[in-house]
Amino acid sequence: MKHLSLVAMFTFSCASFGANLNPLIDDFSDATNNNLGIPRHFLNDTVAGGATTTAQEVSKGVIAAKGEITPPRGQPGWASMILPLDAHSLPQDASAFEGIRLLISINTGNISISANSTEVTNFDYHAAPVTVTADGKFHEVKIPFAAMKRVWSEQTPLNTKTINSISIAAYGMEKSTFDFALDEVSFYTSNAR
Repeated sequence: MKHLSLVAMFTFSCASFGANLNPLIDDFSDATNNNLGIPRHFLNDTVAGGATTTAQEVSKGVIAAKGEITPPRGQPGWASMILPLDAHSLPQDASAFEGIRLLISINTGNISISANSTEVTNFDYHAAPVTVTADGKFHEVKIPFAAMKRVWSEQTPLNTKTINSISIAAYGMEKSTFDFALDEVSFYTSNAR
């Protein structure tokens, strides 16, 4: 009986976590983990035959990412920073939020953000370009979930109850460089200041 109540308590605490998802995903105060205590992941197109190079450095609450996009033949090149919302890649409920907020500085390159849903099985996640002046200064950018689209798949609405990570990616169709920095990644609501 005692074991059963412990299991029930654990199940309830896990189920309620998604409903109370912390809006702050990462303020880069830790060298390896996001604010949820989960390690960041980095991938690039070398897993698909590309030759993109990437480097990241966390310093004073900012992560700087730079490199050179060298796409695989006939495909876009990319370098991605993945911020998991759950240590076991389980879906989290972000439906209380309107979208994703970034404090970002872009020096060069094309940058996009995606909300990665467990319902998407072909990696064509709901994404949007991040557009700011390439002036090396930090800008606040808010990307509504409703503005995020899939690129090559049927346009389906993003189910915000099934997001397990957020990705920020540099991308290009030809050889090019990227250089950007992030100060903060969070969810936002329309009534948040």
